[in-house]
Amino acid sequence: MKFFSVKLSNTLNSQLKIIDLEEKDSIQRAQKSIVYIRSALGKLKTFIMNYTFKDEDEEILFFKEIKPGILSQLIYFIKINNIESKRPMGSIENQQKYLLHELEKLTVYFNNHLEFYRYYRMNSTFLDEIFFLRGKDDLHLHIDNLMIYIDPDFSTSQDYMVAKIMANDRLEVFLKSELETLSLLNVCQSGYSQIGYIDQTFQWSDSKTALTELIYALYEMGSITKVNNSRYDIRELTAFFEQIFNIRLTDVYRTFIEIKGRATPTKYIDNLRTILLRKIEEED
Repeated sequence: MKFFSVKLSNTLNSQLKIIDLEEKDSIQRAQKSIVYIRSALGKLKTFIMNYTFKDEDEEILFFKEIKPGILSQLIYFIKINNIESKRPMGSIENQQKYLLHELEKLTVYFNNHLEFYRYYRMNSTFLDEIFFLRGKDDLHLHIDNLMIYIDPDFSTSQDYMVAKIMANDRLEVFLKSELETLSLLNVCQSGYSQIGYIDQTFQWSDSKTALTELIYALYEMGSITKVNNSRYDIRELTAFFEQIFNIRLTDVYRTFIEIKGRATPTKYIDNLRTILLRKIEEED
């Protein structure tokens, strides 16, 4: 069971990573991710329906850790799709208010399920037989998962709750990151207005990885500096390019780690050099 689950999870994570790197639009990225995650959950369910757990400990492991790990990703991307679809297109201030409201929802959910949050966060196990074995649900509990009644063979009373906690943790990081980006954009826009910047719409037509490679190169070269010659940090440069090209770079730090691990780390910059040299030769 564990071997199958790990292999399924690794394959899914690889697919999601490719989508994350190649898909520019956050809504499209979420929707494509949802398709793969639902497929993975379907395969996981089919396997479990034909599998007999060795003992209660293995069943608890599955419903406390393995299933929530995949289900949490589905919950996360469905939420991202909903948030981004309804996100206002107006001012930075309106977007900030909207995202702060979404952040407040997480706090409300946390407060409404504080007792189980504490149980889970403290790695408690004394109620695992009730929470994570099928057919052991306690009707006195606040059960947030109606799926247990629809498909009791693939659900326990609290496996969905664990997945929701995991998804909310990730969602909190996303929302705070977006708020931080908006704050940086606000600073950038203030700077643009001071120098008479004219707003235009540009589009980055290459991959996000290529743009990240360029941002890091410019950062290390020190080619873009503030008026007082001090350097922007990576987050500020990223916000600058996001604003110019109307693109959202989800995690440039992680992308840079992946760039370092490639066979040709400077793939985009090498191509720039090749194309420029070709142009120079043509002009001779």
